[in-house]
Amino acid sequence: MDRLRIHGQQPLRGDVRASGAKNAALPEMAASLLSAQPLELDNVPQLMDVRTLGALLGGMGVSVARDGARVRLQADAVHDCVAPYERVKTMRASILVLGPLLARFGHARVSLPGGCAIGARPVDQHVKGLQLLGARVDIEHGDIVASVPDGRLRGARITTDMITVTGTENLMMAAALAYGETVLENAAQEPEVADLAALLNKMGARIDGAGSSRIRIEGVAELGGAAHRVVPDRIEAGTFLCAALATRGDVVVRDCVPRHLDALLDKLRDAGAEVDCGDDWVRVRADALPGGRPRAVSVRTGEYPGFATDMQAQFMAVDCVAQGAATLTETIFENRFMHVQELVRLGANITIEGNTCVVQGVERLSGATVMATDLRASAGLVIAGLAAEGTTVIERIYHLDRGYEAIEHKLGALGARIERLRA
Repeated sequence: MDRLRIHGQQPLRGDVRASGAKNAALPEMAASLLSAQPLELDNVPQLMDVRTLGALLGGMGVSVARDGARVRLQADAVHDCVAPYERVKTMRASILVLGPLLARFGHARVSLPGGCAIGARPVDQHVKGLQLLGARVDIEHGDIVASVPDGRLRGARITTDMITVTGTENLMMAAALAYGETVLENAAQEPEVADLAALLNKMGARIDGAGSSRIRIEGVAELGGAAHRVVPDRIEAGTFLCAALATRGDVVVRDCVPRHLDALLDKLRDAGAEVDCGDDWVRVRADALPGGRPRAVSVRTGEYPGFATDMQAQFMAVDCVAQGAATLTETIFENRFMHVQELVRLGANITIEGNTCVVQGVERLSGATVMATDLRASAGLVIAGLAAEGTTVIERIYHLDRGYEAIEHKLGALGARIERLRA
């Protein structure tokens, strides 16, 4: 397996462009199943998860063609409504084909999904919502087996027991072709949900309220094709901004949406960084921090617009080299502190107390060999390695490749001394 080798303590400086959001591109690719007409997506990142979903859709009979950042999909010859375990075991987003298959074709068999081992992410809210829309859903031998006895899903009022991004997206896509009106209460408000709704509306759906906790969908008989540009990746942008602070650099992230980063930017300012924003860029300057190090800042993760759980590991890396102590409380996933052991190997001072980590900042980290445990933990270890003295080697970076496009090249262009060691 590939590894990353980082020679640390090099301040990052320069401009970097945010790629399209993985968490928007994946449901938007799945939305191709809702229509026989072509779907053109632009700003699609070159990521392992995107390739995995493309292969899954291709196996069903969807035509998938890629040209750089553009992907053209057409589901006019779907011959198989099955998502087998071999295709979905590495990626939770595979569950997103369930709603579209059921809505358009009336049946689906989707293996229970895999992905990062960061804690329970049950699909019961997907199942509950689809049942309220009139589907029959059973779990058989590790597969979700669903059908529509009445031939077409019917609108319903659905209140999920918890906020779920993929659940909101799956139910929104299913309801787009249902008969009558569907109201989703307690809906996820993430920008990626709103971006999917924008695409579906271009295809002819009637969706209001996406981006709020209450989404109204008036079902239509069929959807057409559309062209759409994927929203920028706020998590990738935030990762570069945290790296700028941890290395005491000066970085501009372009082609991003600053308002999607509000919760993080507030914390970066609290840590002592100088933050400036334009319409589609954010600059973080940390080369003149009082005392030469950021201030420790506590965070508590939460659903959007709160502090993203996907930024917790990256911000923890900043706190590791900060002045003072901070607490990081994880409220979304119960097993998302696996990177702590690896940060301690680099010299971090961290203790875990239930769902909270207490981080006592140290003057410097020391390079070592560490192992990535999940996608965002990988990014946190990269930031820690960039800030550390000496050489850090990060193993199992296939996790990183699931969510970051050519990260070693982007960081290298900012002055990082980083290289990929091929297996």
